[in-house]
Amino acid sequence: MILYIAEKPSLGRAIADALPRPHKKGEGCIYVGNGDCVSWCVGHLLEQSQPQAYDPAYKQWRMEHLPIIPSQWQLQAKASAKKQLAVLGKLIKQAQQLVHAGDPDREGQLLVDQVLHHFKVSGSKLASIQRCLISDLNTPAVAKALQQLRPNSEFKPLSTSALARSRADWLYGINMTRAYTLQGRKVGYEGVLSVGRVQTPLLGLVVQRDRDIENFIAKPFYQVIAHIETPQGDSFKAKWQPSLACQPYQDEEGRVLSKQLAEHVVASINGQPALVCSSRNSRKKQAAPLPYNLSALQIDAAKRYGLSAQQVLDSCQSLYERHKLLTYPRSDNRYLPAQHLQQGPAVLAAIAHNSEALQSAVSEADPSLKSKAWNDSKVQAHHAIIPTEKRAQLSALNSTERKLYELVARQYIAQFYPPHEYSDSEIQLQIAGGHFIAKAKQSLVAGWKALFASDNNKQKKSEAALNSSLPAVKKGEQLLCSHGQCLEKQTTPPKPFDDASLLAAMTGIARYVQDPELKKVLKDSDGLGTEATRAGIIELLFKREFLLRQGKSIRASAAGKALINSLPTTATLADMTARWEMQLNAISLKEQNYQSFMQPLEQTLNALISQSQSASLSSLRGVKSPGKSFKKKTANRHNNHKKTRNLANKRAG
Repeated sequence: MILYIAEKPSLGRAIADALPRPHKKGEGCIYVGNGDCVSWCVGHLLEQSQPQAYDPAYKQWRMEHLPIIPSQWQLQAKASAKKQLAVLGKLIKQAQQLVHAGDPDREGQLLVDQVLHHFKVSGSKLASIQRCLISDLNTPAVAKALQQLRPNSEFKPLSTSALARSRADWLYGINMTRAYTLQGRKVGYEGVLSVGRVQTPLLGLVVQRDRDIENFIAKPFYQVIAHIETPQGDSFKAKWQPSLACQPYQDEEGRVLSKQLAEHVVASINGQPALVCSSRNSRKKQAAPLPYNLSALQIDAAKRYGLSAQQVLDSCQSLYERHKLLTYPRSDNRYLPAQHLQQGPAVLAAIAHNSEALQSAVSEADPSLKSKAWNDSKVQAHHAIIPTEKRAQLSALNSTERKLYELVARQYIAQFYPPHEYSDSEIQLQIAGGHFIAKAKQSLVAGWKALFASDNNKQKKSEAALNSSLPAVKKGEQLLCSHGQCLEKQTTPPKPFDDASLLAAMTGIARYVQDPELKKVLKDSDGLGTEATRAGIIELLFKREFLLRQGKSIRASAAGKALINSLPTTATLADMTARWEMQLNAISLKEQNYQSFMQPLEQTLNALISQSQSASLSSLRGVKSPGKSFKKKTANRHNNHKKTRNLANKRAG
């Protein structure tokens, strides 16, 4: 018997649908027509044991117990999962061949591997385990995935990476949370001061942004614009580029703060000849934006529709599991396997059938075009989020699901449109010894941008460029500066974080890293948290009332600010977490091993706990911790989520 172990029941049913009939439902499994069996986990069936499992004394939170570092790690069955775990144990024992069908990411790899390890699968049975990567729950796609099994051993580094992440989070979170909660009690704060290697730096970003806004003082700055005329009667504008000698009169962003200096430049260029130092006008092409990964989709949906990261994730999960209209949503990848290009016409036809609003866009698409998204070298366990070939009535979707489906679909259609072509012009001038530059961009061929016409109009309004186009001039030609103009502007405070910008900060964390060496080596993919965890981390900070919403803005609460002010700087910055994510990614790529990641952390914990004992938490004095109303709200929210999940499972079943 071959036993297929899926991550969750919906995936298990999808696998069974692609296997021979007749099917027979068993306890927590489905037997298929050829004698094989499909079973499933229900997410993580096993979890890290609590400290008291290692020593009953740890049930009491006491500073002398810290740091708690298990010598032999233990997992325990989740209370709600014991029945299904027993089912899997029996089936694993009976099976001659095992197929791992967890979700195609590091957590999906780990959760099934942990079950296999829990039941001590070893020897030839362990060596022969196959891995099935499924990102589309429609039967033809699942059937195809079942024909492309790979040795599970290939994915051991992915599982090791997830295991290291899990244990490191436990060590850091358990010890730091206990240490600072105990310190908080000394000043009368009764709540739990939760500290985590992702949630705390994220909170730190918001606290720092709020601090920057609060301390901001507006100041005027000045730009000098030269109005240029050609002998042929054409005119354009050029912007002054201050020289090195002007640096004492500029701020850190290069803005001129001296009105007297700006006015002096204006006076010196009025009516003066303008010598053309260089002139170029090149035709450029801009490729279509890549299909979405989860973070890119969450950011775009937040900008367009004001959706939170969790709303996007939940709706995409429904579009994947229940409606089978999207591929696997927790992807961190924006590329597609080359062989998937063959499915392009079928996917486009499904989009046109499903969405009346996109029919015209599909009709203009050219399936023979191949964008840069089709790149096998960029695809690992999973690929970008795209529509499936399934045809359905979008009337069955709720408003959020419909918006997200069409957002993903439009991004996919763009892969079959030609590049956007535009002219990029620049003229460099010398006027009265000063350096001036004029720039202009002009759209020539809309290409894929025709799909995003409304976005382009908004962008044009916000850009307010000095020139829409530039005349043809030659190097050495002499033009005339008819007059200069001094523009007075005001610096503006940084904007509070909202859902889109906070997610963007998490994915592009290198911008907020202090360590210049770390900043250099960070890749675009080395973000704060992972695609699968970011939404949950943000929601957790709201749940603990460390973050608050003010309209669309996200601000830190008094408790959130006080916690960040009480912690050592290293715990509040993104540097440590960014370094962790980079190392975890390196483990998954076989570029680093487990021990080289874990040992330094274990060695650091003693210093961190010692530092916590001398920390002053006086800023928490008088700050109220979440009380009964918070617990009641949390319980109601949990019950509502549970009802929603149960309803979705019934419909999916």
